[in-house]
Amino acid sequence: MDSKINKADAKVQKIRERKRRKGSEDRKVGSEVFDKITLETLYKLAKQDYIDILNGAISTGKEANVLKGITKDETYVAVKIYRIATSDFKKMDYYVHGDPRFNVKTKNKRQLIYAWVSKEFKNLKRLYNAGVNVPEPYISANNVLIIEFIGDEKGNPAQPVRNQPPKNPEEFFNKLLVQLKKFVHEGKLVHGDLSNYNILNQNEEPVIIDVSQSVVLDNPISHELLQRDIKTLVNEYKKLGVKTSYDEVYEYVDFKL
Repeated sequence: MDSKINKADAKVQKIRERKRRKGSEDRKVGSEVFDKITLETLYKLAKQDYIDILNGAISTGKEANVLKGITKDETYVAVKIYRIATSDFKKMDYYVHGDPRFNVKTKNKRQLIYAWVSKEFKNLKRLYNAGVNVPEPYISANNVLIIEFIGDEKGNPAQPVRNQPPKNPEEFFNKLLVQLKKFVHEGKLVHGDLSNYNILNQNEEPVIIDVSQSVVLDNPISHELLQRDIKTLVNEYKKLGVKTSYDEVYEYVDFKL
């Protein structure tokens, strides 16, 4: 009997320890996301009526957290907050310095992240105005980006294709290729990291997200990035049963403008 009690006590102790560690980890993440400058930035954006309250996470990652915001008129928005402490400085430096739109010479990590957020905002604006199916950008400030919420009226966010495959993969893939071609021809950009992780399935329509690393066609690495995007998409959609090939997609996109 005593041994059973001791085992039960040990089990309870382990659960409490896990909760303590989880609570400590959550506080650490919270402090990394909501540092003083980020809180001040959010406060200013709230005063400008871009957000009223934050209401839970849409996604979390090493570099950024996306939170669900609600405005005073009860409209949902997505609030993307880049984490200064854990962002990939080298990757950002690589993509920003290769973009002729940005003349970033600083090695200051915070300033580079601010340029990165501005880059994502400008890319989204450019693509949205070109008619590409991306979230509408509203504003960027420091390490915070506020964009259109992609989801339903109840506040349920649309899921990445990785988590919610389309009911008709071939039809969805054809729609995606139309968006990809428009991305390159009308938006004059190459995504650079296109996969089913950053394509949302919004009622069986593809919505492309995460365009911070996207580069202009003049960038020396744009061709290489487009080839990589196409290879990734072809591999992923073949696994979903779509009959396609790299050459077929590349010819359709027609990079040689």
